[in-house]
Amino acid sequence: MLGSAMLAVTALGTSRLIAGGLAMDKTTTDQLVYIGCRTTRERNARGNGITVARIRPDGLWQIVQSLDGIVNPAFLAFDHQRRFLFAVHGDGSEVSAFAIDTKTGMLRFLGKQACQGKNPVHLAVDPTNKFLLVANHLTLDGFVSNVAVLPIGDDGRLGPVCDLVALTGPVGPHRIEQPFAKPHQICFDPKGALIGVPDKGLDRVFTFRLDASGKLQPAGAPMLSREGAGPRHLAFHPALPFAYVVDELSSTIVAARVDAAGGTLTPLQIVSALPDDFTGNSRGSEIAVSPDGRHVFASNRGSDTIASFPVDPATGRLGVGSWQISGGRTPRFFAVAPNGRALFVANEDSDSISRLAIDPATGRLAPPVPVMTTGSPTCLLFAPAPR
Repeated sequence: MLGSAMLAVTALGTSRLIAGGLAMDKTTTDQLVYIGCRTTRERNARGNGITVARIRPDGLWQIVQSLDGIVNPAFLAFDHQRRFLFAVHGDGSEVSAFAIDTKTGMLRFLGKQACQGKNPVHLAVDPTNKFLLVANHLTLDGFVSNVAVLPIGDDGRLGPVCDLVALTGPVGPHRIEQPFAKPHQICFDPKGALIGVPDKGLDRVFTFRLDASGKLQPAGAPMLSREGAGPRHLAFHPALPFAYVVDELSSTIVAARVDAAGGTLTPLQIVSALPDDFTGNSRGSEIAVSPDGRHVFASNRGSDTIASFPVDPATGRLGVGSWQISGGRTPRFFAVAPNGRALFVANEDSDSISRLAIDPATGRLAPPVPVMTTGSPTCLLFAPAPR
């Protein structure tokens, strides 16, 4: 997949894209955004790999690097010092590491490592910066769907898998989407002590702790979802003991209370992620809590909308929702801007990224503004640009 000649790297330092970025004030530093895009014919993809763009304070996007030849970098993650970037390769069985140039923010390929699973879909770095956790969505060569742990070297290179935990339990009733376990995300709580793993195939959200040697230990009994819900992604509240899960197959959101000491999530509310006048087919995709903890956002592939719900800080329950179109087709992913003023949506099937401003008082989203055209985007990561 990635060999000595695997990358065609293009530096496009002055290329101007479209206005409409972070809308930062003049005293705010530039931002970089790292964009992962699907690439393969099997995924009907049109992307070229990973793109690095600079977002200036005036909102203009500039491509500074394009890394062609990276197959299906479906999800990206930084280490906690932002010295390295890691990518899983959708439909593959490997994860790659890149060094980040401290002066330019550009990427340099370091190497790849097998993750002992098929179709790794998500990854996260532990708080000690020593281990990378990967959710392997499918089975491979006798391995059932699992969570893998890989050590991170001081130079950012990944070592062989040091722990592998298979997820087990009764499968859900969906005869196509739930034939076996399908972990879809790795999510650390704000303190980095509790790990949530939503499993779409088993209708469960598992919880783990990671010890100093890189071994995963079950933290508590998994949270059970409704049959056929297909929990996909999880977002912890930044300050309160609550978490929110978006269900892919039922297009619902579950609010849950977090018992960090006991390692459990307890559901307390279920709401539809879809507007009540949408009657077609749709699937939940991404979920996030605003940096101030006042709002929860979720994306819907099919209705092609982004939902916004207010959070009751006393109970964790979600209030009456509002919806805005995503600005494209199939909003697989979105990320809230670092300043909390907008969210950026990766519309996978319309090859576009759009910006939706966030009303800080109500959480309502403004109509989308296009900011970039790029093939099959699936992930966005923001970072301060080097000065």
